[in-house]
Amino acid sequence: MPMLAEVLAEAGTGWRDLAALGIGTGPGNFTGTRIAVAAGRGLALGLGIPAEGVSVSDAYADGRDVIVCLPAPRDMVHLAHAGEIVTTENTIPPGWTAPLTGPAAAALGAMTGHAVVAAPDLATAIARIAARRAGPGRPRPAPFYLRPADAAPPADAPPAILP
Repeated sequence: MPMLAEVLAEAGTGWRDLAALGIGTGPGNFTGTRIAVAAGRGLALGLGIPAEGVSVSDAYADGRDVIVCLPAPRDMVHLAHAGEIVTTENTIPPGWTAPLTGPAAAALGAMTGHAVVAAPDLATAIARIAARRAGPGRPRPAPFYLRPADAAPPADAPPAILP
């Protein structure tokens, strides 16, 4: 929170000047995404302003017809285009002809020959999209995950406690 206060101060504004809060909802690191969404929702509640969740793929697309390329584990890439998300190994689905953008775009473009366009500043894009979408009756921001959590209940029953 002190870092956010510093960013606001550098911009010559303060907490009370905010009309809405844009929150990046992922995909991303599981713990980091949960912390960011919880902190953002709590901050918006405390300030009495709307909170609007924006996925990373929506932010990188920023209203453009592009294929958003995000790094994925095990040398894979997550691709998002026109509301569809796939995970692939350095290929682009048939029919996806838009230019590439995002953190994994340059490498994938070099392998496939697809055109690559610059990605917008992520924080600025989230703020811009949130400002357009925010309003009464909107859903609360929630983390956006591409795969289920790795954690699982234990396979063995807990030990019995003897009287």
